[in-house]
Formats: sequence, structure tokens, C-alpha cells
Amino acid sequence: MSEESATEVKREDEERPQPEINVGVVGHVDHGKTTLVQALTGVWTMRHSEEIKRGMTIKLGYADGEIWECEGCEFPEKFSTEPVCECNPGAKPKLLRRVSFVDAPGHEILMATMLSGAALMDGAILVVAANEPAPQPQTKEHFLALSILGIKNLIVVQNKVDVVSPERAHESYKEIKKFLEGTWAEDAPIIPVSALKRVNIDALLAAIQAYIPTPERDLSSPPLMYVIRSFDVNRPGTPPSELVGGVLGGSLVTGTLKVGDEIEIRPGLQVKEGAKIRYEPIQTEVTSLYFGKYPVKEAKPGGLVAVGTKLDPSVTKADNLAGNVVGRADNMPEVFDTLSIEHHLFETVVGMKESVRVEPITKGEPLLLAVGPALTLGDVISSTKDVVTVRLRRPVAAWKNVRIAISRRVAGRWRLIGWGLAKV
Repeated sequence: MSEESATEVKREDEERPQPEINVGVVGHVDHGKTTLVQALTGVWTMRHSEEIKRGMTIKLGYADGEIWECEGCEFPEKFSTEPVCECNPGAKPKLLRRVSFVDAPGHEILMATMLSGAALMDGAILVVAANEPAPQPQTKEHFLALSILGIKNLIVVQNKVDVVSPERAHESYKEIKKFLEGTWAEDAPIIPVSALKRVNIDALLAAIQAYIPTPERDLSSPPLMYVIRSFDVNRPGTPPSELVGGVLGGSLVTGTLKVGDEIEIRPGLQVKEGAKIRYEPIQTEVTSLYFGKYPVKEAKPGGLVAVGTKLDPSVTKADNLAGNVVGRADNMPEVFDTLSIEHHLFETVVGMKESVRVEPITKGEPLLLAVGPALTLGDVISSTKDVVTVRLRRPVAAWKNVRIAISRRVAGRWRLIGWGLAKV
């Protein structure tokens, strides 16, 4: 590639718009979520060695995709994931939006991971496989989690229609409709898809455009970012002179971040002092900003951004800082080691095949709380009909009325039993 061509490509990358929205891809294990994300983005999100070995998503996956429109084509064929116009090869498609997809694990033991990712979502795709009765336990659990966290823009993908008969596909559709009946999502579109064979992906793109709008963003407030992943991107054997600082992955909720900004990370780094453990906020500088493979000088809310820093990579490796929030040191949420929660319990435990009644929360019992991007265990120190106070084993950054998902250990697993609002 000539120097002139390389400069042109670099300029196009820098001018490419950042993703506008985060769309969660949720549902029961093995219903085809990761394959669907690949069909939408070209990226296989299972990157972790243990994920590859076990053939299931364990960590939050993420990938950016694009929605292109060829105005000369029929609906929905005019929508594509690539700048290609199949009905008129000479036409120039228009880029409508870039979208970040969050691939949430569907296994019951990884529900907490799904909850941390849900804090970023502007909308969701609920994947339901046509070759299994609906709803499956984690289909119900993920759907309820979306409800708890206030995510109201939903598309249902009826996947694997290529491996069932037309009669079974129709029966599966009726099962999905019955499941959604009477809920906030009863009018959500249901799109039959074969993610593996990329069938009806154009119809799904059309639905994303119609049903998951880009929300109005607050750019004037100070920056606040949720961290859901953190990395050491240096390969083994990298010479010391070529090492780069640790990377934070997540999404801005408000404000903007620029290369060169000074930032603070809370609750921060765990510090041991004898038998005691405390958390200390970290200050660092933004050295780079990337959306996927594309560098930008400024990041805005919407989309999953990788923030390069001057931190020692050992601090950020292996998701060590996941669950933190990032912002300006003079405008950060307070950190709490005790939370009072105005709670609402479900009638039955979510995510189990059998019906188990949710008993009132009692003093002394452990709970798993999802507070924004953070997951923390806590012990109940007081409980009334409406308010429970929990001493946290790991502090969290929180603010008034932040939504909290509450899980209890039932039959050896953490199960969703209710939700609440922080009273801070």
C-alpha cells in the first residue's frame, strides 16, 4: 500500500462514526447468541481460552457492527451489514448507524455476568431457539433482568428455524407470543432467523433500526463510564520499550472523554493492611481511545470503548478493574461499603424449572447485588418489609435510585429474587 493510500485509509478510520447504541444479545445457553453476533458483525466473540475449550460464552463478549441501507432495493433486502448493494452493484449504500453488541452468557451459573453487562444496554435482542420449548429457564431469567434494569427496547429473534419443520417453527412462534403476553414486551417484533446461515439478517437489521432508537445523550455533564472489562494487551515477550499501559473496556453513560484527559477510577485498587482490606481510587491519564479497531480522539456515550491508560498493565489484566466507574476526580459518585435498598421481591425464584417461593430477606443472609456495572456480595444487617440494609464485602460506587438486581443462593446457584433502588 502506498503512503498516500495508507493516509487515506487512516483518515477514513478516524472519520468513521463511533457506535451510537449498545444492544445486548441475551437468552438461554446454546440458543445461538454468539453465532448471531457473528452474523451481525463478522466477529466471533468467544475469545477466552476456557470459552473456546468449553464452547460457551463465559465472559461478556462484545463486537461492533454496521447497518447500511441501499435505497434502490426492496424492504428488507435494502438493509445490510456491509457497504454492498446486491440489487444494484453500482449503487452506493448509506451508513445508517454503527452498533455495539454485548454478547451475554446464557448459562445459569453466569447470570451475574449477564447482569453486569445489562447495565450498559440501550436495547436487547432476546434469542429463543425454535428447536426447544419456550421459554427455557434462562430465557425467563434474562427477560426479567431486562425488566428490572429498565431496558424496554426489545426484539425477539426466533433462531435455528433452519433445523425445524415449518409446523414446529409456527408452534415455537406461538410459545414465544404466549410467554410475552401481558408483559411490557407483548408487542415486541419476533424475527425468524438462521444465524448460522445468515438468513433474515436483513429483516433483523430493519427491526433494530425501527425498535431500538438511539437515546438522547447527555454530553454536557462530566464524564461517567461503566467498566465491564479490563485488559493487559501486551503479548508475552514484548520488549519493555514497547509495552503499553492497561486498557479499560466499557461505555460512557454521560459526558465525553478525550485523549489526554486525567481520570479517576472508583472504588479503585484493593489494598491490604494487615488483616484489613480497603479500596483506593486510582488516577491516570487517557492515552488512547478505540471503538473496535478504529481510533478516535474523543469518545461519547453509546458504543463500547477501549480506553488506553498509563496504568501498569498488571493492574488491569484479567478484568481486575471490571465493575469500577471512571470519571473526573472532582465529580465522582460516592463509594459505599453499606447500602440501604428499597426492595421489591418476586413471588417465585427466577431461572428454575420448578416453582420455588421467594421468602422474605432475613438478617444475616448473604446476597449477590448487581449495582450498575459492579457485582458484589453482601451480608444483610437489617431487613424490613420494604428496606434491606447490606454490608458489602466489596464496596461499590453508587448514587441515589440506581437500580439494583438482587440474587439469593438457592439450590447451590445464585438466583434472581427481586430488585431495588439505592437509598443513598
